[in-house]
Amino acid sequence: MRTFDRLFDFFESRVEPFPNESNVAPPSSFWPFLWYYSKPMWPWLLTMALFVAVIAALEITLFAFLGSLVDWLGDRSPAAFFEQEKTKLIGMGLLVLVLLPAVGLVASTILHQTILGNFPMAIRWRAHLHMMGQSFSFYQDEFAGRIATKLMQTSLAVRETVTKLMDVMVYVVVYFVGALVLTASFDIWLMLPFLFWSGLYAALLSYFMPRLKETSRAQADSRSEMTGRVVDSYTNIVTVKLFAHAGHEAEYARNGMHRFLGTVHAQMRLVTLLNFCLSLLNGLLLFSVAAAGVWLWASGAASVGAMAVGIGLVLRLQGMSQWIMWELAGLFESVGVVFDGIQMISQRREVQDKPNAPALNVTKGAINFDNVKFHYDKEEGVLDNINLSIAGGEKIGLVGRSGAGKTTLTNLLLRLFDIEHGRILLDGQNIQDVTQETLRQSIGVVTQDTSLLHRSVMENIAYGRSNATLDEVIAAAKRADAHEFILGLEDPSGRTGYDAHVGERGVKLSGGQRQRVAIARMFLKDAPILVLDEATSALDSEVEAAIQDNLAALMEGKTVIAIAHRLSTIAAMDRLLVMDAGTIVEQGNHQELSSSGGLYAQLWQRQSGGFLNSHADEASDDAIDDTTPAKA
Repeated sequence: MRTFDRLFDFFESRVEPFPNESNVAPPSSFWPFLWYYSKPMWPWLLTMALFVAVIAALEITLFAFLGSLVDWLGDRSPAAFFEQEKTKLIGMGLLVLVLLPAVGLVASTILHQTILGNFPMAIRWRAHLHMMGQSFSFYQDEFAGRIATKLMQTSLAVRETVTKLMDVMVYVVVYFVGALVLTASFDIWLMLPFLFWSGLYAALLSYFMPRLKETSRAQADSRSEMTGRVVDSYTNIVTVKLFAHAGHEAEYARNGMHRFLGTVHAQMRLVTLLNFCLSLLNGLLLFSVAAAGVWLWASGAASVGAMAVGIGLVLRLQGMSQWIMWELAGLFESVGVVFDGIQMISQRREVQDKPNAPALNVTKGAINFDNVKFHYDKEEGVLDNINLSIAGGEKIGLVGRSGAGKTTLTNLLLRLFDIEHGRILLDGQNIQDVTQETLRQSIGVVTQDTSLLHRSVMENIAYGRSNATLDEVIAAAKRADAHEFILGLEDPSGRTGYDAHVGERGVKLSGGQRQRVAIARMFLKDAPILVLDEATSALDSEVEAAIQDNLAALMEGKTVIAIAHRLSTIAAMDRLLVMDAGTIVEQGNHQELSSSGGLYAQLWQRQSGGFLNSHADEASDDAIDDTTPAKA
């Protein structure tokens, strides 16, 4: 076993399953897409094809030997047979017992150890890196489950398409050409049924395979849609239960499953008809070769060995034809999946770094919005002609009704979307000229809707700085007033405290607990620029008061943009900006704005307990959101 382990280790390490990936979108057409993901594997695919061709040639050699053996046994005595054919018998014995198993072992090892595992993993990894770099808007328009399903399906489908093309085509061409040559060497009439069968077989393939490809393509799309619907229900299970919509979600999933089942039925109908036609065709081949062999033998034109070889090849081709048909059906199913996956995976990233973009260098944290316009591809609305200068270390509060454009402004600063006109400068550097990664490393963000990773509390807080120690994580948690409740956590696997897992999107924690973990993460990140988008909205008054001093300490010396409907939380900011319908309509400190009689004063007067009332005259304003409904 150690010998085989060393052999397997050698072949398994021939291909890097996690290659470095360039920042280039894969091609959007079929053959270039296949080549893009298959190119690193081609030396080994060609090597495998060579061994497959050798195996096919050796099998044809065995059939030729079988015909000769039948003739020898018919016209020679045993003593003469062994004396005259001893060398050939030994050679065939070595071929069967040594050469064929050895060649088969190498071919199988290349296929299973080098190709089948590493090939899809390398595709999966490269495609995943590309998808992780996709724009924020891309994920707003798709089911997460659908994206993951297509990525997994496509990686396997590319492997199956390429390996089946190489394996089936090479083996079949070598084997069939060898069979024709062998039968023709006995008599040309014995070859004709094979030629006739091959023509009908090709016609059968040309009729059924394109139809199977189309049904497979539809099946792949409906499968990913079905999975996306199911995953969407699971992801939002709290909403489903709160609205008592289990029946509605079941029907929603059932519709997706019903559509998928329709594509399965269509595919199976084609398969049944294909098997029936293939059985008739194989029966015709067996009958015609047997009849031709008997006729040739009776006329003295062919020997018993030739007839045995012909019938043996027919029986072999019958089994091969079923195998080829299923392989080709699988091939076209994979082709359909690849076509379906290309539409998603090859989508160009809307937000991309420029070639050789430098890292952002933040020294002061000064921010400038220079005539910025952004409309989410609409003709108007959202943000219009924003001109804003924020000094390094200045604390800014953003105020406005829902839909005024506050969150969009911070999303543009983070470059989750690219502006349509103007520019945003950070310490004089255009954020579109630097790398997105260094831009976002320089900005700490806590949003109103905090979702955590389904990992430990330690990992979630350390997301702010991946090399942080446990002591540093605990210190950050204490500053966010989260340490005490974290110590009391325990998950179903028995992990406790900072090792406890928080569930998908942090579902095992309360809203306030999730927010405190997110704030702890921000403390740990210690970025020079802070964006607080309703950062304390999920906290009760007691907890909020407990961390306000720590937030004030964290903001010291940093540039801060804080969005809040609870105006009391931002009243002490250096400057307040009041937004309405995508523009800045007022700015100043709390005292100036509250006494000016403008929009801020109206909002302040309408507050009850520190929150904006849902006043009737604001209902129409809520229709104009920071984003389009699909991007909410």
